[in-house]
Amino acid sequence: MHPREQTIFALSSGRPPSAISIARVSGPQAATVLNALAGEIPVPRMATRALLRDGNRQPIDDALILWFPGPASATGEDVAEFHVHGGRAVLAALFAALSAFDNVRAAEPGEFTRRAFENGKLDLTEAEGLDDLIHADTDRQRRQALRQLKGLLGDRARDWRAQIIEASALIEAGIDFSDEGDVPTELIAPALAKIKALLVEIQEVLAAQARGERLREGLVVAIAGPPNVGKSTLMNQLARREVAIVSPHAGTTRDIIEVQLDLDGYPVTVIDTAGIRETDDPVEREGVRRARAGVAEADLVLWLVDAQHEKSFDQGTAPVWVVRNKIDLDAIGSGAIGLRVGTVNPKQGVGVSEQRWGSADFGISASRGDGIQELIAALVKFAQSYFGSGEGGLISRERQRKLLQETMVSLQRSVRVIQQGEELAAEDLRIAARSLGQLLGRVDVEDLLDAIFRDFCIGK
Repeated sequence: MHPREQTIFALSSGRPPSAISIARVSGPQAATVLNALAGEIPVPRMATRALLRDGNRQPIDDALILWFPGPASATGEDVAEFHVHGGRAVLAALFAALSAFDNVRAAEPGEFTRRAFENGKLDLTEAEGLDDLIHADTDRQRRQALRQLKGLLGDRARDWRAQIIEASALIEAGIDFSDEGDVPTELIAPALAKIKALLVEIQEVLAAQARGERLREGLVVAIAGPPNVGKSTLMNQLARREVAIVSPHAGTTRDIIEVQLDLDGYPVTVIDTAGIRETDDPVEREGVRRARAGVAEADLVLWLVDAQHEKSFDQGTAPVWVVRNKIDLDAIGSGAIGLRVGTVNPKQGVGVSEQRWGSADFGISASRGDGIQELIAALVKFAQSYFGSGEGGLISRERQRKLLQETMVSLQRSVRVIQQGEELAAEDLRIAARSLGQLLGRVDVEDLLDAIFRDFCIGK
């Protein structure tokens, strides 16, 4: 039997032990399994209490069961749910009983959602939104993923595709009636108007695409600077827990340490890097190399320097905030210290560069916590600017962006070549409609499905 024709099961709730665990079963054998274990098939979509028994009629658990006959189910197939007590032994007994049935097996990651996609319960953009919703770390990521799951991009893409097909039909009708004098002109003019209006809509969505992709991936902030200036202490302050080892000895941090933060709903990854300096120690030298690489890939660099022994940096491409630490030890006192904004080239180490003063004037004491809240507030403002105002972006993945760009290019080309021949324009419109079909997952995407759904958790 083909794997897609087999019945699958999986734990769909959190890792045991827990108060309640939910096991889902989907496929043609779901009714047989439910009747054998519970002794009945309950009223659809109504929770029913039942004593579950295995193949030897030994009790498994006193549970709640639900029955969702297809196609009115999450996967479009017959689906059964078992709500059992969340102990490991209970689940082990239940899964052993399920595995004893012919053509019933444990599900692969994402297999439930893939079956829902294949049965037309959701398109590929909605499936990607579901995956993003499961992995959302912040409230803003959650809201964006929910927009995808609700089908906002998919609905727009379906509407665009329908309009492209209508425009293509008009142009092809013009080809068929080319001997009728002015008929082609009467057909082509409304087709061109439709195409140009579509181009404006798609370009607007693409213009806002960076916002959605950035929000999904998150902002990366690197803490960098010379050795022993308090980078790990600052990391612990931002994380509000000890994630990095703090030592008075230079060169303590040898590798990159990451921590995920939620700053006012914005996802931020902060990385603590090794102190950047020349060294003969091969291990520390590798740490410095990784630090430079981390700085190069960051969206923002906090270049930490000692307030008493400030050092500058070479200009590069990454935005940098130069923050002076240890203001409590500054001989001048703990007054306001400048936060300087510039850029850094991590490949060239520490040197002199053009700098410009930012709007905020403050320093920090990473050990005492002075200035930390002001620094966090500045990071929140930076995140607001980085991610953009509002949450109107519909595109959250590179795949979606590339297919929409391909659609736009095909539409633009159809407008340019229509004077050379309606056949050329009609072919470009077919290509545009095909790109939108791939966006929705309805045309030539079989090779993409394994890559997309394998990232899902088991049970989804």
